[in-house]
Amino acid sequence: MLEESEARRRILEHTAPGVVIWVPLELALGQVLAQDIVGAVDSPVFDNSGMDGYALRAADAKKGALLRVGEIVQSAGEDLGLVCAAGEAIRIFTGAALPQGIDAVIMQEDVEREGDHIRVLDPVEPGENIRWRGSDACAGQILLRRGEIMSPTRIGLLASQGFPEVPVYGKPLVQVVTTGDELVEPGAPLLPGEIYNSNAPMLQTAVEKAGAVGSASHACDDPDEVRTVLAEALAVADIVVIAGGVSVGERDFVKDALTELGVVTEFWRVRVKPGKPFVFGRHPDGTLVFGLPGNPVSAYVTFSLFVIPAIRKMLGCEVGVNCVGLGELSGIAAEPMSNLGDRPHYLRGVCEGGRVRLSGTQQSHAIFGLSRANCLVRLGPGQEVLPGEMLSGYGM
Repeated sequence: MLEESEARRRILEHTAPGVVIWVPLELALGQVLAQDIVGAVDSPVFDNSGMDGYALRAADAKKGALLRVGEIVQSAGEDLGLVCAAGEAIRIFTGAALPQGIDAVIMQEDVEREGDHIRVLDPVEPGENIRWRGSDACAGQILLRRGEIMSPTRIGLLASQGFPEVPVYGKPLVQVVTTGDELVEPGAPLLPGEIYNSNAPMLQTAVEKAGAVGSASHACDDPDEVRTVLAEALAVADIVVIAGGVSVGERDFVKDALTELGVVTEFWRVRVKPGKPFVFGRHPDGTLVFGLPGNPVSAYVTFSLFVIPAIRKMLGCEVGVNCVGLGELSGIAAEPMSNLGDRPHYLRGVCEGGRVRLSGTQQSHAIFGLSRANCLVRLGPGQEVLPGEMLSGYGM
């Protein structure tokens, strides 16, 4: 059995960032920038007022000074090309272009209007309340670096530079394939011995949460059907995630079907609990194949440990062999926790206010406890944690 870090290393070794595509800014949220972005214009583009008030010469704005106000007002929009003479002031509004000859804007609250004059109540310094051209960013400056995740504010930055589109790594298509005669779609009646298929919607939405595009299909325990469904998945997907059928039972047909379809198995079984029966392989066309255990908890844990890092690398993120789930977290144990086995055990926990407790029963079928968890707590072989001790985990 492979150690989990070695398994991730091999997975990431065979994973490459996806194709670079240009998407409209409004569709770029959460995607990873595929190249550096250089400023196209200065920001601000021109010198402008930072306040509603009066543009003037700071030297004229002594306390108590009386300044004549011109008849024309400079509002945001068209630059009227106004000129301010000594001893004068020009009414101006936030964002408006500065008249020639001025070096400050006094806030309207700091003057008293007296007909066509203003009286200065509080003097200003040169440059006060002025946004100088290029004071925020300059044309030619690197604004964003490759690998940064597009946020609303970064999208706003690019919009302010006039960019309608942005280069990002395309989202990989992940096809989830569930197997088993006992599985029934939610909403259908259950016959004796049947259970509802929870893995398909759980893993498909986990794919979406990780940033990829997910879809799902199902195959009954029939070799021909398993082969057909997997062939269709391999033909369209960048990643195929199979839940169930990867163990060594007489009705586990997945491994043989993958071999017949040309998938080369890189490794089988990982030293981790839950989820020892785990398959990773590659199709000659580059499609990555992950075979997860069928129990929901085992499927979700192994998806977090091994599939999410591959998705994130395809999205252009920097991913190391210790990257798991959706980010690291730490907290203080609120109760005793122990791992008496010889494999690392990922317990499902709840981290609230820096304290971590278990979310319920830790058996591999216990999806209710999984649903209450917001983190995975890793305990090494033989490790015991007492209340009050620090422990580490990963967000779910």
